[in-house]
Amino acid sequence: MSRHPSFKPPGGIAVKRNVLKRFERVELLRKRGQWKEGDRVVSLLKTKPEE
Repeated sequence: MSRHPSFKPPGGIAVKRNVLKRFERVELLRKRGQWKEGDRVVSLLKTKPEE
């Protein structure tokens, strides 16, 4: 059973996620200089989201 749209909080979800998706982790590692082109996408390093 779905909720009526009027019950949704204004502004959507405001909670910060602590788990990143794979493409977000690759992007973050690339920014930090820990990702080289051609590296495998499986077995990525553990990363914490930017604050």
